[in-house]
Amino acid sequence: MPLRPAAGLLALALTLPALAACGSDSSGASPGEPQNLTVWLMKDTATDEFVADFEAEFERDHPEYTLTIQIQEWDGITEKVTGALASTDPPDVIEVGNTQVAQYAASGGVSDLSEKVDELGGEDWLPGLAEPGAVDGRQYGIPFYAANRVVIYRTDLFEARGVTPPRTRDEWLAATARLNQGGVQGIYLPGQNWYVLAGFVWDEGGDLAVRDGQEWRGALGTPEALAGADFYRRLQALGKGPKDSDEAKPQQTDVVARGDVAQFIAVPGAAKLVTAANPELEGKLGFFPIPGKTPDEPGAVFTGGSDLVVPAASGRQDGAYAVVAALAGERWQVELARTMNYVPNRTSLADAVQDDPGAAAMAEGAANGHATPNSPNWTAVEARNPIKEFLTKVLTGADPEAAADEADAVIAAALNTAE
Repeated sequence: MPLRPAAGLLALALTLPALAACGSDSSGASPGEPQNLTVWLMKDTATDEFVADFEAEFERDHPEYTLTIQIQEWDGITEKVTGALASTDPPDVIEVGNTQVAQYAASGGVSDLSEKVDELGGEDWLPGLAEPGAVDGRQYGIPFYAANRVVIYRTDLFEARGVTPPRTRDEWLAATARLNQGGVQGIYLPGQNWYVLAGFVWDEGGDLAVRDGQEWRGALGTPEALAGADFYRRLQALGKGPKDSDEAKPQQTDVVARGDVAQFIAVPGAAKLVTAANPELEGKLGFFPIPGKTPDEPGAVFTGGSDLVVPAASGRQDGAYAVVAALAGERWQVELARTMNYVPNRTSLADAVQDDPGAAAMAEGAANGHATPNSPNWTAVEARNPIKEFLTKVLTGADPEAAADEADAVIAAALNTAE
């Protein structure tokens, strides 16, 4: 799931068709003619040049196939993919948001690629892409690329206060308090940035929801999640962010562009929006990973991004897998990361973006990336989003345990509907 307004999910996969069961290729091509493979990639995933280069090289390396890459819009894509998976002639490969894999797998329309994990270097995959691509121990989504939040900071304000980028949470609180003076907000953190909260909860060893047998239950009331919420409260208090809205209301980049914010949490590309709104900040923004509890590991982050899936009804399973293997392999992973400033799908490829400070900070954090609970019903949780309500209550003095109990009841009801 790219880091756009929350993408959603829907119910648990049971038994899905294995790739081996669909291993034969069939198409309308005449004997001796190359078969055409259709690939759906999402808008803004890659440049036109990347797409053209990939098509040309793939066809050169696989003369038995021709390749047609079609660019899809995010608006309405869930319904379009669901329809494609139910058809008898779907595209052969589809890029989907990483947290959407469970929803599509639940339909029974996605091929099981578990036997290919080792061949694709699965032991090195980013966990925030690999884990949501797996359902009930079977791998249906192959990690494609990732993006995650970092801390974007004013280098001039840090220098003026004698502050360096912190490596631990405690250092972060101390540095932010030191920055929070003289008319400067130490940090701008809106009260309902629940993805940031999720990272703090994961750092404590908790989660937003957990599966207990066949049932799901909300987990905000656990000691781990409450500790994460308390850290959020302490950090948020060091700025003037609203307690009852998220980063879009108002747009946090517009707030930062006013010039009195020392740091905020966002994907690196947000820095360009700040400098576009206030060119005087050009050259004054830096990046560091969200700090963790100890200096040896960055803080946990929500991993957005995409996986690749193969529709089970495709009659060209071998060709589809060849496309997936190429896009997920080192050659094109490095090219995509450098072109688009994404994080590659493997931890060992992080050096590919070291020349870009924002992407480098993002890649360091991605090693401790996670995804939302892997239920196809997660979209129902995000639609109501009791996590935001929970945060506001915690920040405005309500009893955290009581607020968590209320949110957990809503989460459980949503996740256990139509399971």
